[in-house]
Amino acid sequence: MKGTAMGVLLAMPLVVLAETHGIRHLASSDDIGSVEERLRAAIEEKGLTLMNVVDHADNAKKAGLSLPATRTFIFGNPKVGTPMMQCQGSVALDLPQKMVVRETDEGVRLEWNDPHYLAERHGLEGCELPLDKVAGVLEGVASAAAGQ
Repeated sequence: MKGTAMGVLLAMPLVVLAETHGIRHLASSDDIGSVEERLRAAIEEKGLTLMNVVDHADNAKKAGLSLPATRTFIFGNPKVGTPMMQCQGSVALDLPQKMVVRETDEGVRLEWNDPHYLAERHGLEGCELPLDKVAGVLEGVASAAAGQ
């Protein structure tokens, strides 16, 4: 039984597997520079604070390795994140929010954590949090960045 379950898991497309683990995504046919520019503008437009951008490809290059353009944008809103951390401190592992922008063979892909998944992961069920609103904001930011 264990071997069968593992075989089914391995046969699952990775995108489907990612979505079952709380990773949301959108694709863009635009170049990565345009997507990143729109992402910065969308973060600002939504009143969020961009805290940092990690350039994984540049870090890989410094280590003598290669990676397609891959950047993690770290941003948030303390008025939303703080109540989540007050509910359960472990959610600080996943906050501030992150959105990955990366080049793939199919174009540019944006990926982020579904806040409902984070609530489940960290046991936030007993707290009144605006998870639907947060999910909508993240979807809106990603859609704007993707040019949709």
